[in-house]
Amino acid sequence: MIDFRNVSVGFGAQQVLADASFRINRGERVGIVGPNGAGKSTLFSLIMGEMSPDHGDVGVPKDLRISHLRQQLKPHETDTNLLEYSENAVPAVIEIQREIEQIESQLPAVSDERERDRAVRRLGVLQTDFEHQGGYRLSSRAQSALGGLGFSVADFHRPFKSFSGGWQMRAELARALVADPDLLLLDEPTNFLDIPAVEWLQRFLRDYPGTLVLISHDRFLLNSLATVTIEVAGGMITRYAGNYDHYVTDRRLRHEQREAARGNQDRRREQIERFVERFRAKNTKSSQVQSRLKMLEKMEEVAIPSVTIRAPRIRVPKPPHCGTEVMRLEGAGLTYDGQTWVLKDLDLRLERGEKLGLVGLNGMGKTTLLRLMAGRLPLNEGKRVVGNHVVIGYQAQDFAELMDPNRSVLDTLKSASPGISERDARGLLGGFFFSGDTVEKPVSVLSGGEKMRLAFARLLANPPNLLLLDEPTTHLDIPSREALENALADYEGTVCLVSHDIEFTRHVATGILAMRPPGVQRYPGGYDYYHEKTEAERRLAAAGNQGGEAGARSPEGADADGDGGSDRKALRRERALKRQELNKVRKPLEQAVKSAEQRMAALEKEQDHLAGQLMKPEPSTDFAAVNRRLHEIQIELDHTVAKWEKASRALEAAPAE
Repeated sequence: MIDFRNVSVGFGAQQVLADASFRINRGERVGIVGPNGAGKSTLFSLIMGEMSPDHGDVGVPKDLRISHLRQQLKPHETDTNLLEYSENAVPAVIEIQREIEQIESQLPAVSDERERDRAVRRLGVLQTDFEHQGGYRLSSRAQSALGGLGFSVADFHRPFKSFSGGWQMRAELARALVADPDLLLLDEPTNFLDIPAVEWLQRFLRDYPGTLVLISHDRFLLNSLATVTIEVAGGMITRYAGNYDHYVTDRRLRHEQREAARGNQDRRREQIERFVERFRAKNTKSSQVQSRLKMLEKMEEVAIPSVTIRAPRIRVPKPPHCGTEVMRLEGAGLTYDGQTWVLKDLDLRLERGEKLGLVGLNGMGKTTLLRLMAGRLPLNEGKRVVGNHVVIGYQAQDFAELMDPNRSVLDTLKSASPGISERDARGLLGGFFFSGDTVEKPVSVLSGGEKMRLAFARLLANPPNLLLLDEPTTHLDIPSREALENALADYEGTVCLVSHDIEFTRHVATGILAMRPPGVQRYPGGYDYYHEKTEAERRLAAAGNQGGEAGARSPEGADADGDGGSDRKALRRERALKRQELNKVRKPLEQAVKSAEQRMAALEKEQDHLAGQLMKPEPSTDFAAVNRRLHEIQIELDHTVAKWEKASRALEAAPAE
């Protein structure tokens, strides 16, 4: 489907691609991996025709419908609301819709019968194209995608430009998904997503029928979606069958094989050169010498890409000693508007050496809690007590963007710690993969991952013993994430972090703080323990309800000791009352969801039937009437979808039995 044939691309002295040839077949799920700056996004620019290779060519079918999500948001001057912006993902459908509306408005005034027949036939063709390109389902697809990515129904009619950059990126992702293209190019789609949205995206992409090419540092997506992995590194393109884990194993094996082949070749070359040197002057050996010289000329160099096979080690300075209690929050409460409490009556104690991960939906207060702990937000009530000799290092989500773009890497680090010697500064930067002349590069030319690594080095220039990290893996490639995982796991200080990267949280956190506004529930184990515990709690609650019902029905449920039986009867009564209260809340919502689903099914069935009439019209078909009804159905369907989403969200938020 897409062919790269001997493609070479260079930027100045850097050769991004060197004589690269590979194919992406129709229907494949391709994960693209490699170091930051290696040229992964360049592949997308070549496919989109936004740049041309220096040599070679890229073959892309002309009629291929492509959607492309970029890492960086392009500025948009649009007055449309969020839903309209997402629906306008398919320009061809919009043009068809405009022509349909134009013909419909003009048709009543057409008196000439031949001209009227031509207009009706054209309308039929347009309706068929509109249905074929998914026009009738465009709005419902947009609403579903926006809801899955975290937008509320109330957000749909807000102006697109009123959203923050991160939420606009989510809308861009929804727009790319709504287009239902033949080829979907996604460049770091999870950068602004929380874990529930990542899980929704994974389910959506799992069912997407087209060709998917995904640049991502999210190991969860790469392992669950990719059937092919393409590595971009050192100017070379290497294709691997399988997902990310299979690629890592296969890459290590291939690397070892290439190193062995290179060693054998070097030894053979050395033997030949020794023979030539020894017998060059002897006439009796001249033919053999010439033969071996030709052998040397024909030897092809065994190329070994300069890629990281194992995560490099980040050297984190030893933190200064502090007291056992690092921080304490007592009755802490915070509100932005004086009415809605983000946090309320929060009691939390951090001890030296703990590593806690904050989990929860966006908007639950994870960043707010970190900022509160860092002293960046004042409490409205309660108190915050910092332990003895505690040095706080706080890294916000936009920390890397606040650095002076004109300063060099070395000067940026020195500005954070004026007393640090150049030797120590270079040593610290080396621990974050800045060495040699790279420390003289200005911040403005650094990639996103390089900026994040510099931000960490700057943060650690004055070693803290309490690290508060908000999305520390943003823009980091996988080896850098793994290196940071290992460094934080070995770090002797205290860590509290927010990350949408499940694998990162799993490897670093030894405890979980689950955001349950306006409070926090603490789980002493790691991420896997947190999931096991919450699942066990749900199973225990379900089993308790079933056991209580069985005991109430069975004579064996009575307790001969009297007091125990009374306790159990009281417990059963309490459970029954609780179920009644829950049913009062849940049953109307369940009925609303069911009713909306039934109505949606009926409308979609009628919609399909009418679309079929337009595709195979009979002489008596009233195109205008059919089209009007289709328009009415779409309006009602949009309204019903909104009602269904509202009821579904309320049902999900309602307490379970």
